[in-house]
Amino acid sequence: MPELPEVEVTRRSFAEAIAGARISTVILGKPLRWPLGCDPSALVGQRVLGLRRRGKYLLADTSDGLLLLHLGMSGSLRFGHGLAPAGAHDHFDLVTDQGTLRLHDPRRFGAVVYAHGEQDPVAIRLLGALGMEPLSDAFSLPAFALGLKQRRTPIKQLLLAGRLVVGVGNIYACEVLFLAGIRPSVTASRIGAERVRKLHAAIRSVLTRAVELGGSTLRNFSNAQGMAGHFQTSANVYGRDGQPCHACGTAIRVFRQGQRSSYFCPRCQRP
Repeated sequence: MPELPEVEVTRRSFAEAIAGARISTVILGKPLRWPLGCDPSALVGQRVLGLRRRGKYLLADTSDGLLLLHLGMSGSLRFGHGLAPAGAHDHFDLVTDQGTLRLHDPRRFGAVVYAHGEQDPVAIRLLGALGMEPLSDAFSLPAFALGLKQRRTPIKQLLLAGRLVVGVGNIYACEVLFLAGIRPSVTASRIGAERVRKLHAAIRSVLTRAVELGGSTLRNFSNAQGMAGHFQTSANVYGRDGQPCHACGTAIRVFRQGQRSSYFCPRCQRP
């Protein structure tokens, strides 16, 4: 599933190329997770002013509104001139004078939704409950510490929920908790001040490195230019069940937690 690093990598791969583009045609394929929310013809003639990200949503500001794009579980975007004819899993084409933006999504859990702005009820419904942005100045250590103190949820599940901080998906949560020396099952409110500080720093460090490495390609993720990510090749614990810990040599373990696999080092990560 594309997480914050993959979405940010995708954004960077075509943000400059689409800025200022005028929309000439919108082509819809099979229905996605949510409807577009407007007649496709309403987008024709608008300009794409810029491309931002909020959590796992890409926000394309247009001259009259906002397009919110979500990659779902298996989606990816392509942008460029001369794309091949749309295939069975291509469900949205935004044709502009600077290239075509295409959403490819075999499982159709992705979405493209139009809103009149971020204060539109549609946008608020999708973005309103998102937590702090971990790669921005808004990711405050005091606010993060307070949020942990108020929750009796296992720390990994709290990170995955995205209500306190966004974008720490399963692979990144495992790696973050390893760096912070915290076992995935520890109750959030029990984490002491020093480990909270380490956790806050680890979230920034892991997600920044993931973006630098192009995200993680576990199955089929690639950016808007078709390039795969490589973060997974440098993982400390994720996907390494039974292999020796890089830090202490102890065998990495895995257990099921909230329907996801949690990898950890039983020696480096204290309960």
